[in-house]
Amino acid sequence: MRRRRHIGSTMSNASARAALAFSSLGHAFAHVFEPIFYIVALVLPAQMGMPYEDVLLLIVAGKVLYGVAAPFAGWIGDRWSTLGMMGVFFVGLGVSAMLTGLAQGPVQLALALALVGLFGSIYHPVGIAWLTRNAVNRGQAMGINGVFGGLGPAAAGLAAGVLTEWLGWRAAFIVPGAVVLATAAVFLWLVRSGTLVEVKVDRKPEPPASRSDTWRAGIVLSVTMLCGGLIYQATQPALPKLFDDRLGDVGVLGVAGAVSVIYLIAGLSQILSGHLADKFPLKRIYIVAYLLQVPLLWLAAEMAGLPLLVVGLLMVSFNMGGIPVENVLLARYSPAKWRGTAFGMKFILTFGVSGLGVPLVAFILATTGSLSLLFVILAAAAAVVAIAATLLPNEKKTAPAAQTAPAE
Repeated sequence: MRRRRHIGSTMSNASARAALAFSSLGHAFAHVFEPIFYIVALVLPAQMGMPYEDVLLLIVAGKVLYGVAAPFAGWIGDRWSTLGMMGVFFVGLGVSAMLTGLAQGPVQLALALALVGLFGSIYHPVGIAWLTRNAVNRGQAMGINGVFGGLGPAAAGLAAGVLTEWLGWRAAFIVPGAVVLATAAVFLWLVRSGTLVEVKVDRKPEPPASRSDTWRAGIVLSVTMLCGGLIYQATQPALPKLFDDRLGDVGVLGVAGAVSVIYLIAGLSQILSGHLADKFPLKRIYIVAYLLQVPLLWLAAEMAGLPLLVVGLLMVSFNMGGIPVENVLLARYSPAKWRGTAFGMKFILTFGVSGLGVPLVAFILATTGSLSLLFVILAAAAAVVAIAATLLPNEKKTAPAAQTAPAE
């Protein structure tokens, strides 16, 4: 009996480690293709015979689907299979990315990007819910996972710049798409071999929040996730254009390198914030992360050169550092069996509604010829998050929950 329990525990730990690995890879892939598009968009006007502002709008349908389809993906994952939905994510994303690289003309490109958004929408509600069920130290797991979410844009920017310069813009989608499909093959093999197993309950359950605290947190987080998502969604397309305008004649590769370095370093901030989330009140960390963004976003409105790079690094770091804390807050106030649906509702706000940040960037550029007003608006959004977060429930001191499985 003891040997059987030991074998079961070993398999559980192996599945949990594999869940962290593939959830982290999925997070990177989920954030790869949008920044690739924003780098490629710098050369597409000449290729497509369209103004830059119109090129930006080709991704809007994909961005809306990325958020709007998320609750449905989360619901299917909760009701059917998390592992099944992750398999659909890896295969569908890889195929649609390669179709994007093969697109002929603006219409096909927009349709292919819509498919990227549709399959990409699966990851956040399914992959993060999967991770929170498997994790013992949620903050730490979210921090590691979040780093990969930052590595995605960082690697994407650099890869897109190099591939576009050397092989053309199509390779910037086809090569990463092939990598995702290779990952899908390994994932499906591990599921078939039994290394990855379905988990429907938390490995480390916590006392459920009261109904009043759940409703209160849900309302407050809806506001903060919407505004925080707007900052994240608008910053991604704005930074390449801002650097192209204000860093001098550095070229596409120079812009791509600057964006990559910022997202790479900023992604590492999530390890620190995840660690802090396991040690200190989540509410306090969340407030500070957004309060510090207010002056930085305001400064980005007018800065240029090296000071702009420093400010850009800090503002993206604090924005990304708040994400693991936000995810742990959402997990705390949602039951395990509905967590995929809860994360789906989050991402309809942060990637669906907030996806309107892209047309906002295009509109401000077309009407003012500058991105200064955009960053003033984003500074105001960060202030709204910091103020609204003060209304979150205070965390109650509780006895540690019984641990149902050994830590990874």
